Amino acid sequence: METERLVLKPITTDDAEFLFELYNSPRFLEFIGDRNIKNIETAAEYIEARFLPQLERLGYGNYVIIRKSDGQKIGAVGVYEREGLDVQDIGFSFLPQFEGQGYGFEAASHLLETVFRDFKVRKISAITSKVNFASQNLIKKLGLKYIKNVLLPSDDEELLYFEIENPTL
Repeated sequence: METERLVLKPITTDDAEFLFELYNSPRFLEFIGDRNIKNIETAAEYIEARFLPQLERLGYGNYVIIRKSDGQKIGAVGVYEREGLDVQDIGFSFLPQFEGQGYGFEAASHLLETVFRDFKVRKISAITSKVNFASQNLIKKLGLKYIKNVLLPSDDEELLYFEIENPTL
């Protein structure tokens, strides 16, 4: 998948080094949480266990975001099946130096459009922490509406839960 400035490439184990860097960046750890990715090997195992099965089963999942201008891997975006949520959710994260440049909206809006159009998904959700205002703003800009607070089985912090319905159905 491509946008004006970005390529969205399905994640593979070749992206383990990048995932290790992204998932251990300060804002990822603060706002999303520690996924216990302590080295490149555990990053590859995480990709194999968490991302590849869904990509194979559904045809979509997690994508590495690559900037076209220089081939730099800058973040990740995906639509995920998540324990504790009935509706698949869209998520995104970026290395700190690439935040605030419109890449999140560009990548996430394209993925949302693709999943709605090509896979006929009826509804997409998003979750975020109460203090992650940048994420909340992007979720709202994507057209999702706040529904309620949720507590996921693996968390001890309530999250804000948003949804959007497929406008093409």
